[in-house]
Amino acid sequence: WLSSLWCLSLLSPPPLPPALVSVMNPDLRKERAAATFNPELITHILDGSPENTRRRREIENLILNDPDFQHEDYNFLTRSQRYEVAVKKSATMVKKMREFGIADPEEIMWFKNSVHRGHPEPLDLHLGMFLPTLLHQATEEQQERFFMPAWNLEITGTYAQTEMGHGTHLRGLETTATYDPKTQEFILNSPTVTSIKWWPGGLGKTSNHAIVLAQLITRGECYGLHAFVVPIREIGTHKPLPGITVGDIGPKFGYEEMDNGYLKMDNYRIPRENMLMKYAQVKPDGTYVKPLSNKLTYGTMVFVRSFLVGSAAQSLSKACTIAIRYSAVRRQSEIKRSEPEPQILDFQTQQYKLFPLLATAYAFHFLGRYIKETYMRINESIGQGDLSELPELHALTAGLKAFTTWTANAGIEECRMACGGHGYSHSSGIPNIYVTFTPACTFEGENTVMMLQTARFLMKIYDQVQSGKLVGGMVSYLNDLPSQRIQPQQVAVWPTLVDINSLDSLTEAYKLRAARLVEIAAKNLQAQVSHRKSKEVAWNLTSVDLVRASEAHCHYVTVKVFADKLPKIQDRAVQAVLRNLCLLYSLYGISQKGGDFLEGNIITGAQMSQVNSRILELLTVTRPNAVALVDAFDFKDVTLGSVLGRYDGNVYENLFEWAKKSPLNKTEVHESYYKHLKPLQSKL
Repeated sequence: WLSSLWCLSLLSPPPLPPALVSVMNPDLRKERAAATFNPELITHILDGSPENTRRRREIENLILNDPDFQHEDYNFLTRSQRYEVAVKKSATMVKKMREFGIADPEEIMWFKNSVHRGHPEPLDLHLGMFLPTLLHQATEEQQERFFMPAWNLEITGTYAQTEMGHGTHLRGLETTATYDPKTQEFILNSPTVTSIKWWPGGLGKTSNHAIVLAQLITRGECYGLHAFVVPIREIGTHKPLPGITVGDIGPKFGYEEMDNGYLKMDNYRIPRENMLMKYAQVKPDGTYVKPLSNKLTYGTMVFVRSFLVGSAAQSLSKACTIAIRYSAVRRQSEIKRSEPEPQILDFQTQQYKLFPLLATAYAFHFLGRYIKETYMRINESIGQGDLSELPELHALTAGLKAFTTWTANAGIEECRMACGGHGYSHSSGIPNIYVTFTPACTFEGENTVMMLQTARFLMKIYDQVQSGKLVGGMVSYLNDLPSQRIQPQQVAVWPTLVDINSLDSLTEAYKLRAARLVEIAAKNLQAQVSHRKSKEVAWNLTSVDLVRASEAHCHYVTVKVFADKLPKIQDRAVQAVLRNLCLLYSLYGISQKGGDFLEGNIITGAQMSQVNSRILELLTVTRPNAVALVDAFDFKDVTLGSVLGRYDGNVYENLFEWAKKSPLNKTEVHESYYKHLKPLQSKL
C-alpha cells in the first residue's frame, strides 16, 4: 500500500497572491462558454472517479482554509527561511493528518501536495524512499524495529546512494561496508573524497537515519551494492554521531527548500541486523546468501522511476495551464491592421507551440496511470516469488522515466517562452515549475544512461526473437520483424499504409518505427562486435543508435497507451476532444521524427505533407476547447502559484500587487543609496 505514498513527492509550484478582483476576465468567460464538452468529466477521468475528485477537493479546501498553512510567498524568502518554513509546514502537516485521521495513501498524497503546493520539502525522501525501501526490502523483524518508528516520525530518514564521484553508474560506487564476524558488525567507510555521499534530499539537516548503499565485503570478497540502515545523528540532540560527517551541500538550481546533503563515514560501525535482509543476507559467521535476483536490491529506484512519469504529467500540465490561460487573456499585435489586438492564442504559431504540449500532458497522464498500475501488479507478483516480468518492468520504468522527463522539461521551458517577457518573472510560476522539475532528468538515473538500460533489454529481446522465441509484453512487436518474415535474398520493405486519421494505423506506424530502429541498432552492434571489438567497446560505438531505439520504443508505448484509453471513455463529447488530442500527439511526433518514418518507408513524402496539414487542422479544432482542457486539470490558484495563470484571468491588476511585495519595496529609499550612491553624488 505504501507504493502510492511516493506520489507525495510529486512536484508543483509556489503559492499565489490573494485575488483583488472577483469578476471573471471576459475573454476567459467566452473561452469556457465555447467549450464542446464538460471539463468536470475529464477531471473525474484524471482523478480516477467522481468520488476521488470530491474527496480531493474536500482535502484541498480543508488546507486552504487552515490558517496554520498560510505563509509568505516563497519567492521573497531567503533559502534558510524557505527551509525553515518547509520544515514547519511538514511538522504541522503530520500533526494535522493525525488529527483528521487521514491514513489512506491517496489522501495523504492530496494532503501533502496541497500543504506544500508542490514545492520539494525536507521529508520527501523520508516518505518517498526511506519508508518504501523499509517496506519492500526489510525483514519482518527489521520492519518492526525501523518502519513503525519511521512512520511515526520518531526517526526521520533519507536514501543515500549517489556519491560525489558516481551517480547512475551504481557499480562504481565506492562506499564500503566490511563485515566483522568477531563483533557481528559492519564497518562503513568513505575511502576517498569521491566516495562521500552527495545529493540525498533531507540528509543535510533533517534526517537522523539514512539507508546507505554500499559495497558489501565479507570474508574478503565483495558482493556488490547492498542497503544498510545507518543512524547518523543522535536522537534528542540531533548532533552527528562519532565517525559521521554530515551537512548541506549548498545552493542549487532551485530546490531551495530541500537540504540536499553530504555524508562521510570513517570506520563507522553498525550492527549486522542493520543490513536490509529480505532478499540478500549475511549470516553471523559472514556467510553470504545471495538474492533470487540482483535487481531486487534496486526496487526503490524502479518504484520512484515509475512515479516520475506521473510527476512529468503534473508539471507539464501546470505549465500548459498557465501558458494557455495567459494566452487567452493577453492581446497583442494585430492580425489585420485597424482591428483590435487579438488574443495571442489566436495566432497559429502560439497554438503550434502550446497545443502539442497540451496533448503531451494528457498522454503522460494516461501513461503515468498505466505504469503505476503495471508496477503495482508486477510488484505483487514479485512478492509471490514470480520474477518473470521484473526485467521488462526495470527496462520500461527506466526508459519512460527518461522519455517523459526530457519531454516535459523542454515543454515547460517552451511554455515559459510562450508567455513572453512576463514568463521570465517568478510571478508567472513557470520558472519555479522548471527549476523544481528539471532535476528529474538526472536524479534516479541520468536519462541517457536510463535509455541505454532500456536498450540493453531490447537487444536481449531481439536476440531471443532471432533465435526463434516468441516474446510478450510491450516488446511483442519484435515477433513481426521483417527479417523474421522474409527470405534472406529478399529486401525488407516496410508497408506504407498509414491512415493519418486512424489511431490504430498511427499506433502501427510507431510500432514499425520502433521495430526498425531496434533492428538497426542490433545489427550495428553485431557488426561492431564482428570487427573484433570487445562487447563493451562495441556497445559504446553503437550507443547513439541504441538511444534512438529506446526512444522509439517509449514513444510507441505512449501512443499505444493513449489510444487504448479512448474506447473506455463513455461520454461522446469527452471522447471526441481527447481523440483529437491523441491524433495531435501522434501526428506531431511523426512530424518531429519525420526522418525515421521516411527512411523506413513507413510513410511517404506525400503522406508527410498530409500529416503536417492535418496538424494545422487539429490546432484549429482544439482552439475552442483549449482553456476548458486545462481547466480539467483542476489546479487551484494557490497550487498553480501563478499570477499569469489565474483562473479568473485578472492578470495585470494582480501582477502589479505582486511586484509591490518585493522586499526591495519595503522602504521608499534603499539603505544602499545612503551608503554608496549619495556619497558619490554629493561630490559632484
